Amino acid sequence: MSTIGFIGGSGIYEALPLSDVREVTYETPYGEPSDAVTIGEFADTGREVAFLPRHGSDHGASPTDLPYRANMYALKLAGVTHVFASNAVGSLREDLSPGTLVVPDQIYDRTKRRPLSFYGDGIVVHQPFAEPYSPSLVDHLTTAARSATDADVVRGGTYVCIEGPQYSTRAESAFYRDHGWDLVGMTAIPEAKLAREAEIAYATIAGVTDYDVWKTDSEVTLHEVLENAEANQAAIEAAVEEAVRTLPADHECAAHTALKGTINTPTEAIPEATRDRVEPLVGTYL
Repeated sequence: MSTIGFIGGSGIYEALPLSDVREVTYETPYGEPSDAVTIGEFADTGREVAFLPRHGSDHGASPTDLPYRANMYALKLAGVTHVFASNAVGSLREDLSPGTLVVPDQIYDRTKRRPLSFYGDGIVVHQPFAEPYSPSLVDHLTTAARSATDADVVRGGTYVCIEGPQYSTRAESAFYRDHGWDLVGMTAIPEAKLAREAEIAYATIAGVTDYDVWKTDSEVTLHEVLENAEANQAAIEAAVEEAVRTLPADHECAAHTALKGTINTPTEAIPEATRDRVEPLVGTYL
């Protein structure tokens, strides 16, 4: 039976009906994860859920500096095969008002300073990434959100991931809108790329907190973002709980074999230290 990971705020995790909860600290070759991984059995089903707070318990790191690689590596070591994530996002569309839940299906990467891959140092991996979120998991999470909440739930849309920690300029916000994109946030990349490199199915539910700055009467503030994120919390909690409850035990998707045919370096040419580092990710292919 698959283990489901959740990356997001602690409120959602605390709302899940879990028993036999334990904390596991993982050491990774990419440094320390944001926090220990908390693992518990979901609603006496025998299925485990592994939770990792993206920003740690004290929210002490900016989106640029988060240990994304260590986080995803730790979830891989925990046996996670599927990840549901949550994000607070700005809206680039009038009809996606604060309080709307969006399950995006595309990403535009505007980050500049983040390590984007587990690989390198003697191993080259070229993976397709045309569908950055697992399509079947996008469908599943959308259906769960619509079933479990009264919120407006939108399937699909492009999430523009900016570097931060500053919010957008008006020129940037207008540029994103001119391209027909839908949401703006700071944490989808490299999380989605690393999930794919780890052969973990990945989808996110994004709660709209603001209108970014494209509206002439709009100026994003931390107070607004936090206040509306808290208002979105109950709906996101319900959506995630339903998604976990209803995911088939034998669910499989293309992400689970995403490394097949993508390793461009002969096994014998990969340095031993690099092989040891990536063994939990690509061991079956080497």
